Amino acid sequence: MTRRTVLQVAAAGALLAGCADGRPPAAGASPDPAASKAPPAHPPAASARPAAPALPPLPPGLPAQIEHGPRDRPQVALTFHGRGEPAIATALLTEAERAGARLTVLAVGEWLDEYPQLARRVLDGGHELGNHTQTHGDICAMGAAAATAEITGCADRLRKLTGSPGRWFRPSQARLATPLVERLARESGYEHVLAYDVDSLDFTEPGTGAVRAKVAKDVGPGSVVSLHFGYAGTIGALPGILDDLKRRGLRAVTTTELLT
Repeated sequence: MTRRTVLQVAAAGALLAGCADGRPPAAGASPDPAASKAPPAHPPAASARPAAPALPPLPPGLPAQIEHGPRDRPQVALTFHGRGEPAIATALLTEAERAGARLTVLAVGEWLDEYPQLARRVLDGGHELGNHTQTHGDICAMGAAAATAEITGCADRLRKLTGSPGRWFRPSQARLATPLVERLARESGYEHVLAYDVDSLDFTEPGTGAVRAKVAKDVGPGSVVSLHFGYAGTIGALPGILDDLKRRGLRAVTTTELLT
């Protein structure tokens, strides 16, 4: 088998395990965590809490909402919305590490509540962890109080698990933040909103080949690519995406590395 086939088989097994009670899983959800092959979702002991690494300062003059990095360096940032079946997340992280790629994971707070061990898994792999709201609601349609709760709720989970709220905030269900959400994020400690310039559309489940082709068509030096943990097709697409980047002389780095 090719490694892509192996990863797809693993993902299918994880999703079938989630359907063991006969109910179809919601997109990006884990209806039966007990059926997952991932380790039990026990919070790490306080003494074993994974400390988020110290980050270098960002250069001055970056926009409030960052859509891409410098276009004159052969680097891209693959950013993943952290939600869904933990076995899929782990398979994606493992495949990235096999290829020497580092990712930026924007985690949903409820996902961290259910699978706190994944905070350690992300950081231990050399990846970056950030905030993608607490419940993944339509934050740009919320009032100030509700939107603030979404931002600070996830920040609190990250701080509890890693000692840091993370550098990056990405609004849920939107590429760009409204002026209100941008301001609330800044007031909550996030200097910049992390947007993106390449949307893989993997959440529409178009198939592995379509996800790979969409990224290959749109990506270039400095790109910030939006991908998701919650979809098995993304596992099948990732080896090809990484191969395409390598052929073009592009390297997948964390967002902080992209910008510093």
